[in-house]
Amino acid sequence: MTDSMYFYEPASGHGLPHDPFNALVAPRPIGWVSTRGADGILNLAPYSFFNAFNYHPPIVGFSSVGYKDSVRNAEATGEFCWNLATRPLAEAMNASCVAVAPEVDEFELAGLTPEPSKVVSVPRVAESPVSMECRVSQILQLAGADGELADTWVVFGEVVGVHIAGHLLKDGIYDTAAAQPIMRGGGPADYFQVEASQRFRMFRPR
Repeated sequence: MTDSMYFYEPASGHGLPHDPFNALVAPRPIGWVSTRGADGILNLAPYSFFNAFNYHPPIVGFSSVGYKDSVRNAEATGEFCWNLATRPLAEAMNASCVAVAPEVDEFELAGLTPEPSKVVSVPRVAESPVSMECRVSQILQLAGADGELADTWVVFGEVVGVHIAGHLLKDGIYDTAAAQPIMRGGGPADYFQVEASQRFRMFRPR
C-alpha cells in the first residue's frame, strides 16, 4: 500500500482493522459541552465532532451520534457551554464521556467544579482556561445523499460570552499553545496536544 492508493466505498465497508474516517479528518477540536436539563440536572460530555463555523455572529457547533442528553438539554433550555479540553484536564474529560443515566452529574463524576456563567444559566467548567457561553441557534438532524435521515443531530450555538484565563493573553493575543489544548486524532484512543514547537506562520496573500 506504500506505492498505491487504498480505496473503499464506505457503504460497502472499509475492510480495515479500524474505521479510518475519524483519523483522516484529524486532529479535531473537542467539544466539551456542559448543559442543564429541564429538571436542573447538569450534564458534561465531550464530542469529537465539534468546530467553529462563523465569525459574525460567532457560531460553534457539535454533532451527536444519537439523540443524547446534551442535545436533549440544549433543545429544552436553548443553552450550552463549550469548555476547552487541555492536557492537564485530559483524564477528567475522558471520565466525563462514560455512558451513565441522565440523572448522573458528570461534573461530580469527573471531579470538576461547575462555575456559574455570566450570560446563560448553564455553568462552565471552572478548571478549564477557556469557555464559551452559547445560545442555541439551530438543531439539525443530518441526512445522507439519498435523503434518509441519520441518527445524528448537530447543535449550533451563538457564542454570547467568552471566558479566557488572563495568562493566555500575551500582549492581547491569545496564545493557543500555552493553553495546551488536546484534540481527537481518530483510532481507538489517539489524541494530540498542540505545542509551541509545532507552530509555523503563513500569512494570506494580498
